[in-house]
Amino acid sequence: MSVSGFSCQSQQNNISTNQLCEEWECSEDEGRRMKRREKNRVAAQKSRKRQTQRADLLHEACELLEQRNRKLRREVDSLSEEQHLLTEALRAHEPFCPIMHCSFASSTSSTLQPENMAARSV
Repeated sequence: MSVSGFSCQSQQNNISTNQLCEEWECSEDEGRRMKRREKNRVAAQKSRKRQTQRADLLHEACELLEQRNRKLRREVDSLSEEQHLLTEALRAHEPFCPIMHCSFASSTSSTLQPENMAARSV
């Protein structure tokens, strides 16, 4: 019985040693897994933060572009109104314009061109 008892005791020691090794490996694997999950959690937080910052920058840029667009539209409206007023003023002036009714108007209009004016002043 002592021989067989020793054999059983030895087997039990081996089993418990194997269990300890397996548990140690499991706890080591669990530790690595936990570290990896923590690292992944931190990386995900950073990624979400960068994404939020990028969205904020895009939103700010969009606001600035919309403001600029509104300003340019007001400028276009103002210039269109000015063009309309000047066109009306020209139409109102045409019937009373002596240059338009002269026979030499076509010949003087070519001499009033900028390149001809420069030649005449020399």
